[in-house]
Amino acid sequence: MPLIPEEPQIHESAQGPRATPASGRTAPTPRPVPGPRPAAPSRPGRPGPVRPAPPVQRTPRDAAKPGPSGPAVSAAAAAAPQIQLIPASFESALDAAEETVDLLLESGRAPGDVLVITTGAQHPWADHELSFGEAAYWAQHDAGDDVFYTDAAVASRAATRPVVVVAVNGGPDTAAATVLPLALSRAGALLIVCGDPQRINSVLGAGV
Repeated sequence: MPLIPEEPQIHESAQGPRATPASGRTAPTPRPVPGPRPAAPSRPGRPGPVRPAPPVQRTPRDAAKPGPSGPAVSAAAAAAPQIQLIPASFESALDAAEETVDLLLESGRAPGDVLVITTGAQHPWADHELSFGEAAYWAQHDAGDDVFYTDAAVASRAATRPVVVVAVNGGPDTAAATVLPLALSRAGALLIVCGDPQRINSVLGAGV
């Protein structure tokens, strides 16, 4: 008897009784061909795998407003001139003021930026210029081209300059108390006082 195609030649005693010829044999049920797998449904309440667009970069609203912990500097405090103290006696205060002026000019300050006020004896420059008359003396002040030297008695006539240097080199006991507040009002950016620290601090306050 011929064998069924594609079957191996195995003896009946080993495989058991053979089936009838192909005409009486039941055809095997074909296995279904697997189709495409359906996409996994997204979980309810969650968006699909679409990446959101990056957020637009902008300054947060709160960042534009200064926080309460930021430094609150008033306009008056920002406009107040700095104060520096150079310890000196009556005898050495004028020399200290001269050295201070030299340092200011060397650091880049223009001569017209500096006003020097003395409480005792006048600076030699002021004495010399006043010998030509007060009109010529104050004309140089108004020109604003050079360092101007004056004394406490007429300092109220001087205009504001970026830097005021005060030499507490004598005069009456009330001289410092009178001239220092005036000098502070004439200093646009910096007030430098050469004199006795105790006397100066008693006028302007400790920690000058």
